[in-house]
Amino acid sequence: MENGGTSSFMRTRRLESYFNASTGLSVKETVKSSVKEELELKPRTDLYADSDGWASVLISWIKIFICFVTMMFTTFVWALIMLMLLPWPYERIRQGNIWGHLTGRLMIWILGNPIKIEGAEFSNKRAIYISNHASPLDVFLIMWLTPTGTVGIAKKEIIWYPLFGQLYVLANHLRIDRSNPTAAIESMKEPEQW
Repeated sequence: MENGGTSSFMRTRRLESYFNASTGLSVKETVKSSVKEELELKPRTDLYADSDGWASVLISWIKIFICFVTMMFTTFVWALIMLMLLPWPYERIRQGNIWGHLTGRLMIWILGNPIKIEGAEFSNKRAIYISNHASPLDVFLIMWLTPTGTVGIAKKEIIWYPLFGQLYVLANHLRIDRSNPTAAIESMKEPEQW
């Protein structure tokens, strides 16, 4: 044990006795005073929506709306293509990647975000791409930047995302059950059969 077998209650008691001995204040009084000092030092930034003004906020919302409409349109078109390609699983994966390349590029172009790509010389080799995305836009960037024929892995609940989930299933990408590790491993062996 890292704390020598003492319980959390005892560690707290020692901490409290340290504060009482060194400052003459209890833990609660010390915490209250430090929080009060911190609040007084920080300016209130939550009162302002954006420092650039209402015009840039409006433009951002318009761009996001256009991205959403673009994604829904391309998703609908590619879903129809995927339905026609039901008998050919590899071709559906390829078409799903083409959809991701097109949609990703369109979204980045609409938003006007600069993208810096490093390591492009390795893009033609077989690889495992691992990403932990922080926003929905990251998914489209990943699909845009990975080579055509790449198989994606996502949680099984992705099928419930409107249009995107259905296209994901039609593109024959993998869905894993995170609550069942054995089934998750078995579902990742599926592409070996192709």
